[in-house]
Amino acid sequence: MKSYKVSLHHDYLVNIDANSEEEAKQLAEFFISGEKETSTPKDRIQHNFRINEIEMVTNEGFEARGD
Repeated sequence: MKSYKVSLHHDYLVNIDANSEEEAKQLAEFFISGEKETSTPKDRIQHNFRINEIEMVTNEGFEARGD
């Protein structure tokens, strides 16, 4: 069996409550890892936001290299 390194591209739609459009983008970029939210209750209080839903809309492998 061979080993491969695969490059993946993921796109997500994130439903987030935030104070502004710019802040929503920054918070989503910082607190989303894969399809999981990484913020803590303290983060949500400190930055005044809530992530309601994360939906993966694209999951595409575009390159594979054998070792």
